[in-house]
Amino acid sequence: MMEEQIQKITHKLKIEYILFWGLPLIVILIGEFYSEWVGLYADDIRTAYLMETTGILLAACCVPLSLKLFSWVLTKKIDLAYFPKALNLYFCWSSVRILLLEVVALTNILIYYLTLSNTGLLCALISLTASLFCIPGEKRLRKELHIDQRND
Repeated sequence: MMEEQIQKITHKLKIEYILFWGLPLIVILIGEFYSEWVGLYADDIRTAYLMETTGILLAACCVPLSLKLFSWVLTKKIDLAYFPKALNLYFCWSSVRILLLEVVALTNILIYYLTLSNTGLLCALISLTASLFCIPGEKRLRKELHIDQRND
């Protein structure tokens, strides 16, 4: 029963992670092939500045928050819970972490295409790079939840 739950949560987290990379790829493909909205605010300096600043602040806040918040919740909340609740909390907070990074990535990719400024692209790449610290797997889940591998 416990092994099935672990595998189920791991599978869901892997699907989320694939979607995390798939959605930015879709936005990039749309930006490259359907260019009606690309560069819409490139000539509007004030709007471009506001969008770039928003993207930078979003990345500066959400990327460290997503990584540190999960670490904090893991030690303060998840480690103290019993197994079924700990597993659900782990899934919930892993989803929150990847969602924060997704918001940063998608927002900054859109900012890049709307303003044609590399600032948005750089912030999106920061978010995508930070996601490499969040790659889900059964081994990682077991390590973070302090679950020993059973040898049945």
